[in-house]
Amino acid sequence: MSLLANSGALLGRLLVAALFIPAGLSKIGGFEGTVGYIASVGLPLATVAAVVAIAVEVLGGAALLLGWRTKQAALILAVFTLVATVLFHNFWAMPAEQAFMQQLMFMKNIAVVGGLLVLASLGGGQWGLTRETPSN
Repeated sequence: MSLLANSGALLGRLLVAALFIPAGLSKIGGFEGTVGYIASVGLPLATVAAVVAIAVEVLGGAALLLGWRTKQAALILAVFTLVATVLFHNFWAMPAEQAFMQQLMFMKNIAVVGGLLVLASLGGGQWGLTRETPSN
């Protein structure tokens, strides 16, 4: 990979990690609120779901940050984000006064999923714990 490609991969990994790690850590600090929010959409085992969400966001984000198994971490985060987006930003079922904001959040998350799929496909570059290129 070229200097530009490795620089872009590193910067991309860092920026995406900057989304997931703080989100996961904030769920730890507001654990009861997180459990309540998950339960409010009717999901069973809200406490287990909160623990899984924290683990995926913090560990997956850390893997991206460090460039460790970036392809696998990005794929796990992409699936997690897609599921969370459909469950928690279902703008089509929201009252009109909430629909616009939820649609924005939905589309933002879909774009994040797209970026994660690029990382899952092309890898995190040579500047990480696991040197990854599109071919490996």
